[in-house]
Amino acid sequence: MVVIRLARGGNRNRPYFYIAVADSRARLQGRFIEKIGFHNPLANENTESFRIDSERLNHWVSVGAQTSPAVKKLLKTHAAKQAA
Repeated sequence: MVVIRLARGGNRNRPYFYIAVADSRARLQGRFIEKIGFHNPLANENTESFRIDSERLNHWVSVGAQTSPAVKKLLKTHAAKQAA
């Protein structure tokens, strides 16, 4: 099964997450199919903290990829911020 999930990067105490499409059997920081975005929880107000290629996200969901609960939550909060 293909999963859209977060892959952690960055240094100790400075997390940075890639939104990656990966096989569900692959390790969390291991092999992935495609990076479609990022999330930086420690970003300043003047820098971008979240970006996702919605076209690629829609493609992967249309072919059967499942989103992880963390990615669902990020997408929901990002959509709420865009609407406001």
